[in-house]
Amino acid sequence: MTTTCYSDLTKQITSNLAPLRTGVPQVMKSFSEMGRAAIADGALDAKTKELIALAIGVATRCDGCIGFHAKALVRLGATEAEVHETLGVAVYMGGGPSAMYAANAVAAFNEFAASALPAGS
Repeated sequence: MTTTCYSDLTKQITSNLAPLRTGVPQVMKSFSEMGRAAIADGALDAKTKELIALAIGVATRCDGCIGFHAKALVRLGATEAEVHETLGVAVYMGGGPSAMYAANAVAAFNEFAASALPAGS
């Protein structure tokens, strides 16, 4: 059994992405911008969003995702307990959300939110 060194892995991935940044610069720039927008503080803070990203990385078995999001969580001051609880949810779910399920979740949330409004609102 080999052990992954996530520091080395993230450095290697960053290096391996260089040809894509040159070959498809607009795609890679757009992906980077999307990532910054997705993680930016909003209704959820950046740490919570990174915990979610870590859980998805685990659920989809993406070592690179695990490395990059674990690194970000350290930078954001996540506690070991927060990470453990997040990983408990990832184990429970056993899979990752997809765009179709995310869209359905938004529709369901909007439906329930609308039904919770007082009559005449």
